[in-house]
Formats: sequence, structure tokens, C-alpha cells
Amino acid sequence: MPDPLSKTPEVDRDLALDHGLTDDEYDEILDRLGRTPTFTELGVYSVMWSEHCSYKNSTALLKTLPTEGDQLLAEVGEENAGLVDVGDGQAVAFKIESHNHPSAVEPYEGAATGVGGIHRDIFTMGARPICALDSLRFGSLDESRVRYLFDGVVRGIGDYGNSFGVPTVGGEVYFEDAYEGNPLVNAMSVGVVDTDRIARAAAETPGHHVVLVGADTGRDGIHGATFASAEIDEDSEEDRPSVQVGDPFTEKLLLEATLDAIRDGVVAGIQDMGAAGITSSAFEMCASSGTGMDLHLDRVPTRETGMTPYEIMLSESQERMLVVCEPGHEEALAEIYDKWDLNAQRIGTVTDSGRVRAYWHGEKVAAMDPAHVAGDDVPVYERDTKRPAYLEETRSFRTEDIPDLDPADVEDALTTLLGSPNIASKRWVHEQYDTTVRTNTVVGPGASDAAVVRLKGTGKGLAVKTDGNGRYVYLNPRRGAQIAVAEAARNVTCAGGTPVAITNCCNFGTPHNPEVYWTFAEAIGGMGDACRALGTPVTGGNVSLYNEHPEGAIYPTPTIGMLGVVGDIRAHPTTAALQTEGDVLFLLTPSGWTHPGGTGGTEYLSTVHNRIMGDAPHLDLDEEVAVQSATRALIHEGMVQHAHDVSDGGLAVCLAESVIHSDGLGLAVDLPPCDGRLDAALFGEAQSRVVLSIPAHKTSDLRTLLDARPGVQSHRLGTVTDGRVTLRANGRSLLRTRGTALARPYETALTQAMEA
Repeated sequence: MPDPLSKTPEVDRDLALDHGLTDDEYDEILDRLGRTPTFTELGVYSVMWSEHCSYKNSTALLKTLPTEGDQLLAEVGEENAGLVDVGDGQAVAFKIESHNHPSAVEPYEGAATGVGGIHRDIFTMGARPICALDSLRFGSLDESRVRYLFDGVVRGIGDYGNSFGVPTVGGEVYFEDAYEGNPLVNAMSVGVVDTDRIARAAAETPGHHVVLVGADTGRDGIHGATFASAEIDEDSEEDRPSVQVGDPFTEKLLLEATLDAIRDGVVAGIQDMGAAGITSSAFEMCASSGTGMDLHLDRVPTRETGMTPYEIMLSESQERMLVVCEPGHEEALAEIYDKWDLNAQRIGTVTDSGRVRAYWHGEKVAAMDPAHVAGDDVPVYERDTKRPAYLEETRSFRTEDIPDLDPADVEDALTTLLGSPNIASKRWVHEQYDTTVRTNTVVGPGASDAAVVRLKGTGKGLAVKTDGNGRYVYLNPRRGAQIAVAEAARNVTCAGGTPVAITNCCNFGTPHNPEVYWTFAEAIGGMGDACRALGTPVTGGNVSLYNEHPEGAIYPTPTIGMLGVVGDIRAHPTTAALQTEGDVLFLLTPSGWTHPGGTGGTEYLSTVHNRIMGDAPHLDLDEEVAVQSATRALIHEGMVQHAHDVSDGGLAVCLAESVIHSDGLGLAVDLPPCDGRLDAALFGEAQSRVVLSIPAHKTSDLRTLLDARPGVQSHRLGTVTDGRVTLRANGRSLLRTRGTALARPYETALTQAMEA
């Protein structure tokens, strides 16, 4: 067999540039090493200094976010995922990550391996995943390629998650032209671990053994991290080999074996092999621990012949972990993984050398300082910023630029919105997912503003949600990001939970464009504003830059994964569906609220008038805190029958959705007095508003509770009826129909689009 080292390319500046490094970065490598890097070392630097692994263009901004809280058990970046103490000796590990570029060229495998990777981040910490969520963005469904991507992504998420045995309980899907050539696929996993069984991503003790566990190593995914750090272009189809191939059945075995090994106390440290494979695991563990590691790459079990040290170090083959164990524990570790038909091959040793050294049949092929590769000494850039020129045009819009809605056209406008892909039912999506496996699901997708899962044995639950609106952030980056956090928290609140922390996935274009970087900086600032106001620190997440395609950049899209705690799983979960005929409907708003704002940035303006213009909707964070606090108090007092926040589509869509989700009920509503425009009153998307229903005999209790809470007021809207839907404003009838008529476009829009 030929020696894999015999064909090693000679490293020079041109080869470094071909690997995605810059001239300055190559000079920095030469200076740090004091010599020319080996081919394997060049590969290591290229992936670890890529944006996907190093966050070199985002670290400075991310450090401005609030990351401390009494319930947090891990610092950001310290572990594979965020970790929150939820009491009763339990902690929740949760995280969201992107798999955008892989999904753009190979939607099924790109989405599937995104799901697999985020679950590994969770169970690597000793936590058993109990649910998954996603956040998806695509172009217009009128385009056949978009339908192909959408179908592949949804099947990939469903097939992997269903086979792995973790329910997908929530998510969101948006369709905007800006995502035409660069879809976004963000996956979130949530797991539970006993606080005395948390596993750490550390390699702290010299002499401990380094063991590779899981699947064999192949050539799939090599330079996947580099691919994820470049723009999508006409040649991206050629990057299909950079997309990993997942096996959910192997991952299920890996989950059980890993939890067994952690439970039996034979794991001293463990790290998932995600982007950059063995390279990222080894260097990150050593960088965080201040140690070194000797790796013997010829011992790595491979599934392809003739693999080189370079390929083995950079392979992103799925379903693998790097485990550190004490000498004497490797046999027990191997027995556990063998029981689950998985490899457990010792490939190295933790050292006190301060270097990660890789060997191939005794020949050293790499020797590098982990702090220079994956620690605090990696390059960090602060890019130029410039306020985008397009904001001059979008902000020039005034609601008066379009004609107000005629009362006779209200029903047509409402049904048009209910049938728009961004608002219509996502049943076509979530019916492809197993939403109830493992029997923890209390409230699944489509039933509430957030999903609710139980924490078995505690009487408590979790309310979880992914949220974001790229159109808002495009129009006003700072306020749009504030709204993403505020609405995610409001959704958790409406489902009966108390928001406690977030994870985030920041999807933006190239950081080298000053206008893009300005939106990124503003969005991070807005995210921090909202997290501080709401008391929801950032536990970690993911940054995905270079989301561009030949037609331009995506909308700046910070996606929020919100975690909330439901104190009483039997009493507090609240859905968005009307419950009982005769209940009284109220709209909670900030005190002094008299108007719903304009139509700028709304789904109504986009869908009915085909215009993406104006400013993001109104939000005041103090008002938001007051309304959410009052909503939680009402729910915890047992008054609330249903709760649904006013968001996409405004008040009219909020009311219609509560009818559609109910079991044949309707409503009779008189809108609060409004001197302004009818379209804004019905479809304006000003934030900090919640519609809820109360049994008629408890309405005085509601007013008593709210009287003691300054900053919040209630507006009596009407009552829940037997299925008829009537809507009036200023004494004039606007809508008389049945709930079934509203449900028809809402329930069929996505299915019809996919059958086109």
C-alpha cells in the first residue's frame, strides 16, 4: 500500500490561500511556528481559523452580550451547550446551531446532520435530549428549487429525529425572497441531566487516555467548516463532498453508550466531534484545560482505504466523540461501547507539553499550541461598519402611502393573510415529525405559542420556543433583534412558562461588507438590550456568516431559542385555542396604549401590498416586561383559559388563529376605539400585546390583579361564541363568518403550494 505521506503537497503561500487563509494569517502562522507548517498543520489552521470554528469576526461583538445569571452552570464557550439549573437536582442543556450551507447544496443530508450534530452537543454533557425545535427560512414557494430545498430539509429533519427517537415539538418557517439562494436551517436541542452527572469538555490531567468512540472515520465532510465559512455561489454544487452523511441509528447507539459511560464514572472529559472533527475536539479540550495531547492517527478506525493524516484530522464523519478517561478505565469504557456495537479505540494521551502533537506510524506530522489554534490567541477582527444605504428608502415609507382598508374588504384581506405561507398552518411540516415519542410532550407544535414538555418526576415542565423575524431586523436591526428576544419570551409566557435564558443563532451575510457588519453589530446590541430587560442571559449559540448568494445577502436573521420553566405542569400550560363558550376576551396592552402603530414592516404590507418598507413595529422593553409579568400572574392564578400573543398579521390574525385552533368555537369582538386607520388596527404588529380569555365570573378578579400592576391595562374585546365569528369596529360590522371559513385557507395553503 502506498505511504499516505508520500504524496503530501508542499506548503506555500498559494496553498494557504487556497485553504481560505489570508496573507496576514499565513504570516501569523509562520511567525507562531517559526517555520513553514506541515500540510496537516495547514489543514488544522484553515479549519480552526475559519469563521465557523473561530468566530474571528464575531467574538468581539458577542462578548458584549449578558452571559451571567444565578441559574447558569456553565460559562459561554466553556462547554458544548448552555446549562441552566432548574431545581430538583436537574439541569437543562440546550443549544441552537446552523447548517445553512450544507442544506443549500444537499438539503436532506445537510438538515439531517444538523439535527444529529446539535443532539450530540447535548448528550456529550451527560444530558438526555428530550425535545428538538427548528427555525427554517426559504425563498418563494413559487420557485421549484425552493420547493425541492424545503421538501428535502423537512424530510431530513424528520427522518433523522424520528429515527433517533427525540420529538420535534416546535419551530418556525418563513418564506422571503431574500433567502432564495441561501436557505437557513437552524436546529435546537434540549436535554435534561442530573446536576451530579454533568460531563465536561476537558482534558485536564496529563497521563489520561484519549479514546475515539463511535463510528468509523471516512472522507465525508472534509473542510466542511471551511465550506460553511464561504459564500454560496454558482460553483457551490461542487462542494457536495463537504456535506456530511448522518446515520441516526448509530447516533442512537452512541447516545445510550455515552450516557452509560458517564453514569458509570469512566469518563473524565468528553467532546463531540462536530465541525473539524478530531481537530476541533482535541484542540478545544486542550485549550480550555491548559494541557497538551499526543494523537496517533494510524490507530483511528477508518472506513476508507489510504486515508492520510490530513484527512483523518479534518474528517467530519458523524456520530463520533473524543473521550478522556483515567488509566485503568479504558477497558470498562471499551466494554460499554462494545455492548452498543461501537468503536472505543485509544488513540492518544493527555500531556503537559502544551502542544497537540499528531503522529503517523511514529512520524510527527503536527505539533501546535492549542491556545494558538482554538484558544484566546486566535485572530479576532473588528470590521468596518456603515449604516446601510437602503434604509433611506425603506424608512421613507409612511402608512399614508397606501390606501386604507375599506371595511368591505376586511374578510378578503384576512383570508389572504391566513393563506400566506408565513402565517398559514405549518401542519405539512410538523406532521412529518414524531412530536410525542418518549411521552414528554404536553403541548406540541401548532397548539400554543410555545411547546411544553414535562420534566418527569418533578411536577414541572419546560416551555421552549424558537423565534425571529428577518424582515424586522432588515428594516431596523437593533429593534428587530429586540423583538426577536421579546416575542420568544412572550410566547413562552403565553404558554405558561417563565423565561429564564436564551441560546442564539446569528445568521448574517459577509462580515467584510461594512453595511452587513453594521446590521450585525446593531442586532447584537438589540439582543443584549432585550436579554437584560427580560432577565434572560445568553448561554451560547452559533454564528453563521457569509450567508450570501449571487443575488445578494439574506435578511439579517438572529434566531432566538428561548427556554422557560413551567412551575406546575398540571395547571399552568396554556394553549392558543379558545376553550369555552361564554368566556370573556381581553386584550392586554401597556398602560396608555391607544393605537396599534402603522403598517410598516408587517405581513399585511408585504402580502397584500407587496412592499417591504417602513420601520420595525413599535416595542418598548419596559412595556414588554410589564405585559409579560401580568400575563404570567394571571395564568399562575388560574384565571386564563387561553392566551395568544399579537404578532405576525396583527390582532385580526391573532383572533382568527385562536378560533382556528379551537374545537369549533367562534368569537364576537368589538375592537377598542380607534381614531386611526383600519388596516393598522386590524393588521398592525406593534408588540407587547396579548389576547386571553377569562371565565365570565373571574373578570373582576382580572381587573383587581391588574389594578395592582402599574404599566398594564386590559381592553374587553367580547366573548367566545358557538362557532360564529363577528368583528366590529367603531360600531360598524367588519366580518361575519364561520370559523371553518377562516380555517380553509389557513390549513390548505402550504399543502397546495407543495403540490404545485
